[in-house]
Amino acid sequence: MRKLELHWQILLGMLAGVIFAFAMVQLEWGPKFISDWIKPFGNIFINSLKLIAVPLILASLIKGVSDLKDISKLSKMGGRTIAIYILTTVIAVTIGLGVVNIVKPGASISEETRTELVENYKGDAEAIKSKADKQKESGPLQALEDLVPSNIFQAASDNGNMLQVIFFAIFFGIGLILIPEEQSSPVKKFFDGFNEVILKLIDLIMLAAPFGVFALLAALVVESPSLDLFKALAWYAFCVVLGLTLMLGVYLLLVWVVTKTSPSTFMKGMSPAQLLAFSTSSSAATLPVTMERVEEHLGVDEEVTSFVLPIGATINMDGTSLYQAVAAVFIAQAFGMDLSLSAQLGIIVTATLASIGSAAVPGAGMVMLVIVLAQAGIPEAGLALIFAVDRPLDMCRTVINVSGDATVSMMVAKSVGKLGKPKVKNWDDNYDKTAK
Repeated sequence: MRKLELHWQILLGMLAGVIFAFAMVQLEWGPKFISDWIKPFGNIFINSLKLIAVPLILASLIKGVSDLKDISKLSKMGGRTIAIYILTTVIAVTIGLGVVNIVKPGASISEETRTELVENYKGDAEAIKSKADKQKESGPLQALEDLVPSNIFQAASDNGNMLQVIFFAIFFGIGLILIPEEQSSPVKKFFDGFNEVILKLIDLIMLAAPFGVFALLAALVVESPSLDLFKALAWYAFCVVLGLTLMLGVYLLLVWVVTKTSPSTFMKGMSPAQLLAFSTSSSAATLPVTMERVEEHLGVDEEVTSFVLPIGATINMDGTSLYQAVAAVFIAQAFGMDLSLSAQLGIIVTATLASIGSAAVPGAGMVMLVIVLAQAGIPEAGLALIFAVDRPLDMCRTVINVSGDATVSMMVAKSVGKLGKPKVKNWDDNYDKTAK
């Protein structure tokens, strides 16, 4: 009997987790049982993916940059990558603003519901506001200063310092290009082998993916706020999901027009990574799987994936920027504010820049949203209005973040002649090898 493909196994795991959680919440001891005995396995799964995130970026980027053998190739690929990332982010924010201005979800928020939400989530909102205040107090070149680590080992010890790790990896790779080949060859061989080990670890970890997402979804259900709050914010959630769906359509159109790859091929190739992104809410945790799917199943050369995708997982947050635009206008509508055209143009610029600084971990977009609200003059207390549905929407926007990274990598690969045929047609080819 043929084994189910991984994305179907993950989907079944997610569905089973939700059904199991709804059954357990009917029992008095059910929620605590899930928190104590089920949720830890989900955390272990996420931690195992985060465990190899920094080694993967170091190995793949150093290998990718050094394999270019020419500084001009690096600047060519890097320039195109950043340009396309910024373009897709601007498109995402514009779509978000268009949807929220047409639907006007803030009109459905009653004064009673608003007061209840603000009171319930006041503490969380203040904590996030304090973090954002520290970022706002920093100087105009603070982001550039923070890019260069003073200690690479300290930077590599924290997944929140991915940009510093990326800087070091690119810098190290450039150094390998500039020294004689007989001296760089042993170092390159080490990182080639190191990269292969990390990729094999990914295969092993993914064997546990269906069980990991089962635990994650079960925990999410029992920890969610009351259903009444979800109903009050249904239109807001609808706007975010609609905007994200339209953005996915933009990706499929770009892939079809630029790379001549059919939308069905793209979706089938990326579905395991998308489902994993949905369950973990982390582009960084999903990065290992994203790289494997794009390279093995969408035909992008390793030289491109090892450079474009680690950068994209850190600075390309199209789903996050779209959500920030929708959330900002929604909060303004809920408070009876009418944002001018200039204020909304400012949201486009701020959300684009804020998405670059968002960490690729769950909930990071909420911190950056405070800066977007402050720029537009929107009351920051309105953050409490969207806390109730933030986690489910965070899961959805992470799918778009990951899909955007894959789209840009295919476009860049096409532009530099590095897009070929997929190495394998489905996950089972790799999955069976690992299982054996």
